[in-house]
Amino acid sequence: MKRYTKLKWGILAELALLFVLLAVKLSSERAEDASSAAVVAEEEEEAEQEYIKWVDFDVTGEALSQAYEADVDTYGTDWHVDWISLLAYGAAKNGGIFNQRTLADMKEAEQMVREGRMDLETEGEALSGYAYYKEAYEAVLGGMVGEFLLQEKDDETGEVVWRRKYGLKAFSPIAKGFPYSDYDDFGVSRSYGYQRQHLGHDMMGQIGTPVIAIESGYVEVLGWNQYGGWRIGIRSFDRKRYYYYAHLRQDYPYAEGLQEGDAVTAGDVIGYMGHTGYSATENVNNIKTIHLHWGLELIFDESQKESDNEIWIDCYQLSRFLYQNRSETVKVEGTREWERLYDLEDPSVEAYLQESMGQKSNMNYIRNKNE
Repeated sequence: MKRYTKLKWGILAELALLFVLLAVKLSSERAEDASSAAVVAEEEEEAEQEYIKWVDFDVTGEALSQAYEADVDTYGTDWHVDWISLLAYGAAKNGGIFNQRTLADMKEAEQMVREGRMDLETEGEALSGYAYYKEAYEAVLGGMVGEFLLQEKDDETGEVVWRRKYGLKAFSPIAKGFPYSDYDDFGVSRSYGYQRQHLGHDMMGQIGTPVIAIESGYVEVLGWNQYGGWRIGIRSFDRKRYYYYAHLRQDYPYAEGLQEGDAVTAGDVIGYMGHTGYSATENVNNIKTIHLHWGLELIFDESQKESDNEIWIDCYQLSRFLYQNRSETVKVEGTREWERLYDLEDPSVEAYLQESMGQKSNMNYIRNKNE
C-alpha cells in the first residue's frame, strides 16, 4: 500500500512539474509575442514620423534663376541639369547658405555635367544633407517647371496659336501691368487676436488688381477667415504645397464662378486684391493697407496641415524669381471681371480632371493640331 502511495505522489509531482514547465513556456512565448508586437509598433511609429518637420527656404532669387536657366538650356540633351538637384547640390556643399561661393559651385557643377565629367545625382548623394535639401526643395518647387502648351501670337501672321513649351509654368501672383511694392516681411510681429509671426509675403497694390494662381492645383478652401478676410486656399496636385491668398476685395473677392474643388491652371485669374480681414464679421475692411498676402505651406505628412507643426516658408525671393512670368489679363467688358489673355494647357490639370472628374481632354487634339 505504501508503495502505491509513493507511486501516486510521484506521478502527481511529475504532473505538477510538467504543468509548471508548460506555464513557464507559455508565459515566455506571450512575453516574446508582446515584445515583438511592441517592436513592430515602435517601428511603424518611427516610419510614420520619418518626414521633414521643418524647412528654412533660404534660396536666393539669383540662385533660383541660375539653376532654372541651366535646366531649360540643357533640357532634351544627354546632359540635362535638373534645377532642383543643382540647388540641392549647392546647398549641401555650403550648409544651406546661398552666397557667391554657392553660385560658383553650382556653375562649376553645371559645366562638369555638360562636359560629361560629372553625374550630378551621384555626386550629390555623396554629400551630407543632399537628400534632405533635394526633398525640401522638391516640395517647394516641384510643380513650377515642366512641359506645357501655351497660346502665343504668331509674329508673322498675328494669329494666336498653340505652341509646346518647356520652362517656367508658375506665375507671379500679381497680373502683368499692375503695379505693386513689396519687401521681405516674413516673420515680423503681428498682434491682432494674439501675438504671432507673419507667415507670408505681402504685396501692396490697388483695389481690384487681378490675383493670379501661382501654380496649377485645386481649390481646397474658399470663404471668410477672421484673420485673412476673403481668402482662397489652393492645394497643388501632389498635395505638397498649399497656397494661401488673403485680404481679397470687399463684395467681389473671387473670379466669377470659382468654387471649392475647382481645378485652376497656373496663370488664371482667381480673385482681386483688397484689404478685408481682422474681423469676425464677414466682408469687413479692417486691414489698413491694400495688399495681397500670399503664403506657401509645405506638407510632408497630412498631420502637419492645420496643426501646431505647420511649415510656412519665406516667399520673398520666390516672388522675385516669379516676376519674370506675369500673366497678361484683359477686362471683360461690362463686368468687374478680368481674365487671362493667353491660355495655358498644363498636363497636371488634365491628369487631375481625368482622375477626379472623368472629364475628357482636348489636349491631344490641340497638341496634334499644332505639331
